[in-house]
Amino acid sequence: MGDVVKDEYSTDYVAGQDNIQKFGLDLHAPVFPITAVLVVAFVIGTLIFPSEAKELLDGAKWWTIAQFDWFFLLSANIFVVVSLALIFMPVGKIRIGGMDAKPDFSTMSWFAMLFAAGMGIGLMFWAVAEPVAYYTGWYETPLGVEANSPEAAKMAMGATMYHWGLHPWAIYAIVALSLAFFAYNKNMPLTIRSAFFPLLKDRVWGWPGHIIDILAVVATIFGLATSLGFGAQQAASGLDYLFGISSGINVQMAIITGVTAVALISVLRGLDGGVKVLSNFNMSLAAILLFFIIFAGPTMTIFETLWVTSSSYVGNALQLSNPFGREDEAWFHGWTVFYWAWWISWSPFVGMFIARVSRGRTVREFVTAVLIVPTVITVVWMSAFGGSALEQIQEGIGVLAEDGLTDVSLAMFQMFANLPFVAISSFVGIVLVLVFFVTSSDSGSLVVDSITAGGKTDAPTAQRVFWVVMEGAIAAALIFGGGDDALGAIQAVAITAGLPFTAVLLVMTWGLLKGLTHERKLLIAEGKL
Repeated sequence: MGDVVKDEYSTDYVAGQDNIQKFGLDLHAPVFPITAVLVVAFVIGTLIFPSEAKELLDGAKWWTIAQFDWFFLLSANIFVVVSLALIFMPVGKIRIGGMDAKPDFSTMSWFAMLFAAGMGIGLMFWAVAEPVAYYTGWYETPLGVEANSPEAAKMAMGATMYHWGLHPWAIYAIVALSLAFFAYNKNMPLTIRSAFFPLLKDRVWGWPGHIIDILAVVATIFGLATSLGFGAQQAASGLDYLFGISSGINVQMAIITGVTAVALISVLRGLDGGVKVLSNFNMSLAAILLFFIIFAGPTMTIFETLWVTSSSYVGNALQLSNPFGREDEAWFHGWTVFYWAWWISWSPFVGMFIARVSRGRTVREFVTAVLIVPTVITVVWMSAFGGSALEQIQEGIGVLAEDGLTDVSLAMFQMFANLPFVAISSFVGIVLVLVFFVTSSDSGSLVVDSITAGGKTDAPTAQRVFWVVMEGAIAAALIFGGGDDALGAIQAVAITAGLPFTAVLLVMTWGLLKGLTHERKLLIAEGKL
């Protein structure tokens, strides 16, 4: 007989036990009303004083980035190291939901959902613009390399991959695994506060936990609304560039309304009939576009760029991860630290959604799928899109070669213009952008609904509808009332929120390792591992 091991993570708290159930709703008493008041107050204040709000909040954002650059980078490095270690540690055999749990979704559908929610839209927007920006010195160059040089081309691909590779996915993996473990293995509510049980114990169900969940909801809503607003502007610019359709406020409003309507239908259909179907469609369409770029573009150059991107990423990762003594401070703050703060501010949303769809996977399978597989696919994606764009510039072909990077939202379409079937590829690109926004909107709404329902995953449909409509309404109001200033102000809030959330994630990492180690002891004592 093995030694008896006491479960230190048992609790009598039940998801939603503090909820108010009236008028067909099921809402967590402190979290929902406080979140609603904060969001409405921020939005109204920003609409009344858009330029002043942007100036004030931008100041807070850049102060945070300048003063805590070292903290963001060192923390992100810790998340990568811990995530990689989890793949090889003995706790990797633990299965989310119990040793007999079966996956809720097929491997392909599971991967499509986590990828679409995680960063699919960013890859559409930045896969061309970012390498071109670094190569041409549009906004400084990474590590101070000379712009438009052969070294700049290698560094452009490596630095781009650095921002979209292991680091962001490690941040998501830590949050997602923490939430999934405590929700499905310890029967705690599927909400951010549950991951802090090792530190706070039952106090996590009181005000400390309320504050954690409120911050997570606010960051998620602002991040999604900002992305939806900027995305509508980008899609409108693409329609204007391709078809001469005005990119004015009316078109942007129509795009937001359309995206919100499709997201609403998806949410009403649930995970299986909505998010999963859209994610599978999007990944299939993205794969078709990727293969088109590879074989219709400079095929041999793209294959060569695969090696350049991979070797430059690995070779420069340590230098790019070092926050001290940097000569490229403007680039480092404007790109890397900004990205890290943005990924961290998005981590409650993306992490919880990944947790929601990951029951039945082992820790090793989970971390490998969330960390390694997206990184490998992103290398291929960036090499195809970024490599094609750099080849066109070096050969003096097209608008990017003649005028440089004039509008980042048009960079992908300007690259498409020099390939066959430009109208078709560009239309597919716009469809992908829009559907990626839909998958972000509906998955985000499911997450916010779960948190504001006290961790319940079966809250009334009306609540999910409310959050989908709210995200679209906030984005529309910001565009209509304040334009870029209002969107920039709300984005600055999300970025600034990345600082306290970084500390939160470090505590979460410690709690996850503690919880997994204890769970392994329990399973060994019970003869299950």
